[in-house]
Amino acid sequence: MSERTMARQVLLFVYLVCLSSVRGQVSYSIPEEMQKGSLVGNIAQDLGLDLKRLKSGKARIYTGDSTEYIELNKDRGVLLIKERIDREALCGQTTPCALHFQIILENPMELFRVTLEITDVNDNAPAFAVNEMKFEISESALSGAKFALEAAVDNDVDVNGLQSYTLKPTDNFGLRMHSLPDGSKTVELILEKTLDREKQEHITLLLTALDGGEPRLSGTLQILINVLDANDNAPVCGQAVYKTSLEENAPRGTLLTTISATDADEGSNSVVVYSLSATSKGVSDLFEIGQHDGVIRLIGNVDYEKFKQYQIVVEARDQGGHTDSCKVIIDVSDKNDNAPVISTISKSNQISENAKAGTVVAMMNVQDADKHENGVVKCQLNENIPFVIHSSLDGFHSLVTESDLDRERESGYNISVMCTDEGTPSLSSSVTLSLQISDVNDNAPVFERSSYEASIPENNTPGLSIFTVKASDADWNQNARVSYILQDSSVNGVSVFSYVSVSPDSGVIHAVRSFDYEQIKDFQFRVIAQDAGSPPLSSNVSVKIAIQDQNDNAPQVLYPVQTGGSVVAEIVPRSAEVGYLVTKVVAVDVDSGQNAWLSYKLQKSTDRALFEVGLQNGEIRTARQVSDKDAVKQKLTVVVEDNGQPSRSATVNINVAVADSFPEVLSEFTDFTHDKDYNDNLTFYLVLALAVVSFLFIVSIIAILSVKCYRWRRERMLYKSGANLPVIPYYPPLYADVGGTGTLQHVYNYEVCRTTDSRKSDLKYARPSSESIISLDSSGTQTLTYAQREKVTGDISHNQVRLLPINTFIFSDRKSVCDVFI
Repeated sequence: MSERTMARQVLLFVYLVCLSSVRGQVSYSIPEEMQKGSLVGNIAQDLGLDLKRLKSGKARIYTGDSTEYIELNKDRGVLLIKERIDREALCGQTTPCALHFQIILENPMELFRVTLEITDVNDNAPAFAVNEMKFEISESALSGAKFALEAAVDNDVDVNGLQSYTLKPTDNFGLRMHSLPDGSKTVELILEKTLDREKQEHITLLLTALDGGEPRLSGTLQILINVLDANDNAPVCGQAVYKTSLEENAPRGTLLTTISATDADEGSNSVVVYSLSATSKGVSDLFEIGQHDGVIRLIGNVDYEKFKQYQIVVEARDQGGHTDSCKVIIDVSDKNDNAPVISTISKSNQISENAKAGTVVAMMNVQDADKHENGVVKCQLNENIPFVIHSSLDGFHSLVTESDLDRERESGYNISVMCTDEGTPSLSSSVTLSLQISDVNDNAPVFERSSYEASIPENNTPGLSIFTVKASDADWNQNARVSYILQDSSVNGVSVFSYVSVSPDSGVIHAVRSFDYEQIKDFQFRVIAQDAGSPPLSSNVSVKIAIQDQNDNAPQVLYPVQTGGSVVAEIVPRSAEVGYLVTKVVAVDVDSGQNAWLSYKLQKSTDRALFEVGLQNGEIRTARQVSDKDAVKQKLTVVVEDNGQPSRSATVNINVAVADSFPEVLSEFTDFTHDKDYNDNLTFYLVLALAVVSFLFIVSIIAILSVKCYRWRRERMLYKSGANLPVIPYYPPLYADVGGTGTLQHVYNYEVCRTTDSRKSDLKYARPSSESIISLDSSGTQTLTYAQREKVTGDISHNQVRLLPINTFIFSDRKSVCDVFI
């Protein structure tokens, strides 16, 4: 390549670069066969882009389905040679030869076109299809006779292509070159001096083909000539150029045209044989010619998209070696045999549901190899999707959002893009793009119920699971992960956190403490459901917990009161009739419902046939007539049971004296109380022994003894002075009547017995005023002193019982005092 030519190419390159930068596209010019890694140009500078934009936009080269000869170095912003470029393999004889590719940027998507012109380098020498040619030339051949030679082929173009031929020696022959319409050159061997077989029967010539490159390259062909006698006329073709047309994909065997040549000789010297010239490269696989009839037929498949025209050189030869040649031009017409090809340049696999309308989600390139209307392509999308497709330059299409997206309505789309050409019949191709909609935290958690109610039995184990609140969030992943929080509040002045807790992940409500139905019946609080989005969204719900009653309280006997020291006995006269009311057991149960329904049963009795207990009211009555044979001392054990599951019970021991006089009663109960006095003394010694061990207990005992001494002295003074004793009333707890049992429904007599030893004081329920009640001291003394008697009236209201003294009895040995009240 001359220096002048190199300078012109450099100026052309600079001009194209300046012009392309303004229009958003760049053109470069490089010679072929550059080494890998060679610099093509600074694309960042030429496009006006900085290196950060190339990196953030993930810049890359898009070449479609063709080989990538160029690579982009984003760190330097330059284009480099990736693969060796052979201009001849890439473009053949076509000039100028150029590569077209695009630079793709994302975020936002941008497209830049780059044109790379490949200039020729003289890297191919002219070459002949054969190494030698043989001719048989009659000695009678006249000067000026022509002999077609195989033309050399040089894959280079322009000045680097085939330029000239030389022949050695030139004693009898010369060369003549012809330029064909397509730019190729043919060469003929011209007989300049007649031959003389007798002087020289065989002639060897060397044909050299030269190109115009620097340095010049050449190829040689050896020509062997056998000199014959006679046959001095060559065949002559009917036409220099034959033209015909052929549709692509035509069936094999299709007749194209017929070549005709004549020879003025006679006999065997006029027989013409037809053949395809070796210079018609590649056509021997597609076409054939009849050797004797000159008919050209199709034997392969032609493709308009590969070759639009074929040029064939046909050679007519007679038996004397005389030849003539003609050219056959075959034009290939296009058929709609190529469907559009859809190439996805760039696409987003995911898009946020709050993306604005018009956001580009994919870029595609659609090409149809056919021409004219067969290559015009229109694309459309499947229906009922919020996307549209926009066409841009040179078959590029953009897929953009048309309206707002909602992941909760549709979490993803399969977008079908169908592209159809306008050929007849039309051909189409389609591609499906999967696009997922990413979630935005735009939905708050929603509880399954507007409010919750649950129950838990009392006396539960702390940590017991009560029930579960459940909330769902229409969002996805992190935005849909719901956490449960207990809202701070107070229940009966106590923080709700001391009652229950909630599992943050599962929403399970746990009891923090053991509940007591008798203290709290129910309580309310609120639970918050909050998602993990940013910012988080939440909602709350009201929860009510009801405490279920359990049978955890045994009945409590209010009457008769069990005493520690003295023995209280009910007196039943021997004249008592059947159904005589001896006493009534009064009991209550602090539970509720059926757990508080009480029933009374006689468990033990000295004489089971004598007494019976009312199942519902606890009244102890005589079951038969009292006789003289019945023992004076009767001991009854009554069981009070509730109706719970399992039931609970309490027992009460009742002493009954069957007698008409006090002396009879006292004589029977003396032995019974003697053991009680012994047990009381034993308890005193045990307490005294423990007090010695502990200093604190000693101090407490001293204080207790001091108080007791003070009370004992006051009672002694009252006893000696004979003064009236103060009234010590007993008020039972105010329990509601449950089912008509366990309550005080009538006016009853009560007896308060006090001794100088406070541990032996007692209160005794008495029958109505017409019946007698006694209290016996544990000492066994049977002397009873009458002290005082007053009649009073009783006033009974709904909430209290007022007790008034009737009689006071004092036992002389222990100085016990018994006040009888109604």
